[in-house]
Amino acid sequence: MPLSVQTFGLLVLSNLFMTFAWYGHLKHQAAKPWLVAALVSWGIALFEYLLQVPANRIGYSGGYSLAQLKIAQEVITLAVFVPFAVFYMGQPLKLDYLWAGLCLIGAVYFIFRA
Repeated sequence: MPLSVQTFGLLVLSNLFMTFAWYGHLKHQAAKPWLVAALVSWGIALFEYLLQVPANRIGYSGGYSLAQLKIAQEVITLAVFVPFAVFYMGQPLKLDYLWAGLCLIGAVYFIFRA
């Protein structure tokens, strides 16, 4: 499997877990004490770490720089967060997501240019 598929595929999967860990409790556990939400979120985040750590190690050992991995993670975060916010959390789709995405495209350009 290509290095980019391994690295970025695992980062996408890890970000799905992290997004649910960070924000899913706002929908399902809003009435529960924050400690309960934190413990549940930590349980979910464990799976994020089990995917993100290998993804970063694979990418870094394969030649991606630390900055490239971080910027890729930010792009993936927005790509995962927007559908999560709109479809799962019922938030309105905002034009601001487009502007944020365009800024990230600039970041990708500068970090990945040769």
